[in-house]
Amino acid sequence: MKMDVRDSEEDRGRELLLFYKQQQEWACPLHCTLVGDVAIGEGVMRYFMTTIISKLQFGFSLDLGGMGRTLLFEGEPDHLVPAASEALTESNLFRVAGRMLAHTFLHDGPHVTGLSPAVIHVLFNGDPEMATVVTEDCPDLHIRSIIELLEHEELTPEQKDTVSDLSMSWDLPAVTKTNRRWLHNKLLLHAVVGRTMRQIKQLRKGLKDVMVWPLLTSRPDVVPLLFPKMADMQFTPQMLLEKITWPVEDSDDEDFDLDTTCRITGFLRMFIETASSGTLAQLLTFWVGWEMLPPELRVEISGEPFPRPPHALKP
Repeated sequence: MKMDVRDSEEDRGRELLLFYKQQQEWACPLHCTLVGDVAIGEGVMRYFMTTIISKLQFGFSLDLGGMGRTLLFEGEPDHLVPAASEALTESNLFRVAGRMLAHTFLHDGPHVTGLSPAVIHVLFNGDPEMATVVTEDCPDLHIRSIIELLEHEELTPEQKDTVSDLSMSWDLPAVTKTNRRWLHNKLLLHAVVGRTMRQIKQLRKGLKDVMVWPLLTSRPDVVPLLFPKMADMQFTPQMLLEKITWPVEDSDDEDFDLDTTCRITGFLRMFIETASSGTLAQLLTFWVGWEMLPPELRVEISGEPFPRPPHALKP
């Protein structure tokens, strides 16, 4: 996998999409090259994987279907659903997204966070009718406002017409006094799952292409690792401090006396202990390349004027 860092953001995004549209042996070893940059080693792969997930989470700088920025997932945190875009579906981009998600998982990279539990349920062959769908799962605020009308005790004639127009456009009956609750659930299910079934099927194919499907279906406990919730990405100082290996007296930091080492590490500890979850996430991204806690975080004292993460290799 290659990327020219001198290209525009749009061109780099297009190159990633073209790469993942190819038919390849996705489970084979991966070699990443940054053209126009002297970086080498593990940091290059971290850069690629972080870029891929950032594009999936926040969108590609591509104007596909006249939308300006191309979002593959839309909605609120922990309620994201595949974008109901015919242009994206016809371009088979959700199969590409499935390959990206599985590929970063295979190489121990970051993940897209906040996908709707209803979508995850259907993605892994759950019965759509049994999916637990909530109002927040509907990303289209106009459709959501129409569905929410059915929660009222009484509907005006205009509100009944508005709801009936939507339901009949989706081959559902018009609203009556006796079917309001049933119609509410059916409309919500179709808005979240029915309109995205093709996208979900493409995501499933993409996961299968990278050969992680047998693992995910035989070990349901692994699925939350692939699709974590936003709440699970909240960091506390204790979470980081428990992972840190601090310098010891007989370490390689021979050029620094004990007082200097204690002063520097004490400042870092104080910074971590008083930092917010967002700041800790930024620190992790700087330290290891993405917002994921590794098994170990190492601190070494050097003579450089500024902190440097281990993956920021010098030429």
